Amino acid sequence: MEKQVVPLLEEAGINCDQIRNKKRRLIFDSTTQPYEFILAKGPDVTTFLERGAADIGIVGSDILTEHQSTQYELLDLDIGKCQFVLASTEAFDPDEPRRKIIGTKYPNITKRYFDKLGQDVEIIKIEGSVELAPLTGLADAIVDITETGTTIRENNLKIYDYLDKVSTRLVVNRMSLKQHPSEIYNFVDNLSAAIQMNNDREIAQ
Repeated sequence: MEKQVVPLLEEAGINCDQIRNKKRRLIFDSTTQPYEFILAKGPDVTTFLERGAADIGIVGSDILTEHQSTQYELLDLDIGKCQFVLASTEAFDPDEPRRKIIGTKYPNITKRYFDKLGQDVEIIKIEGSVELAPLTGLADAIVDITETGTTIRENNLKIYDYLDKVSTRLVVNRMSLKQHPSEIYNFVDNLSAAIQMNNDREIAQ
């Protein structure tokens, strides 16, 4: 995500030289603008926001939904696009009446999906390669995100259903927005203009 976000920030007029030359550092103060940058793993972004350690976060909508974020989502960056899918082996029967076992990194999203279907399933949380679950018999099927479906196909799995679409979002701490509304909305407006410019260029090509 960092590789896609940094050019977008630069298009919005934000100096990201320190991030481009970060080496092993994870936190930087801008020398030319009133910004401090924190590089964090996606699941930790919501924690930084909830705890007030950051004013603005950039993170995938999959994480926001799974963590049930209560902060303000102000902008879709239109990058990092992928989709949740239900996948398994050819032998899987999604209509089989027995209680199924589903492997996933996203238990809340998975539960919501099967609740809508009216199906009671057992959900196993997996942190690593989710594709292994149906291949080893650990689970009947998986719910995971995919960009192109290549990894699923390469592991001889089949997509049985498409769930929610995913993209990168800009999220703001509620208290920060009350304290610094003009600064934050100016930042969001500049970033929104940069996104529109990128989209216009893609259409022109």
